[in-house]
Amino acid sequence: MSTIAVDTTLLRDAALGAVATVDDPEIPGVSIVDLGLLETVTATADGKVAIGLIPTFSGCPALAMIAADVEAAVAALPEVEEATVEWLRSPVWTIERVTEDARRTMATDLTLAVRVDSGPTPCPRCGSPTEEKSEFGPSRCRAIHRCGSCLEVIEVMRDR
Repeated sequence: MSTIAVDTTLLRDAALGAVATVDDPEIPGVSIVDLGLLETVTATADGKVAIGLIPTFSGCPALAMIAADVEAAVAALPEVEEATVEWLRSPVWTIERVTEDARRTMATDLTLAVRVDSGPTPCPRCGSPTEEKSEFGPSRCRAIHRCGSCLEVIEVMRDR
């Protein structure tokens, strides 16, 4: 164990960078930071880092994998003695936390749209309005829609 005190600001920044390298296992190419799951990162002078994450849904089957990936990424930093993840109950995750970069990547690379509250969700392929076909998709945070113009069946990320 290290006896040298580390700069907590530098350690926190390094930990933030490490967390940003972790993709959501169900959305390859999109980091959990861009999905809005990261809420807190705290670092202590003895090299301990605590990460607070917000689940998209409390029953998400990927939570254990995400936590393990985050802990491994942060623990790989040379200054880190211990990395822990806590799933927070508050605040509640909402679709507004997803960054524009993540929305673009999901639309162009994965044909995955993000539900908008005002009006129908636009198709990530052609931009036309979509119609919900099933509230239940391949995971709890997704629904199935179909575009009326290009007839593409798409997944739509949702928070309710």
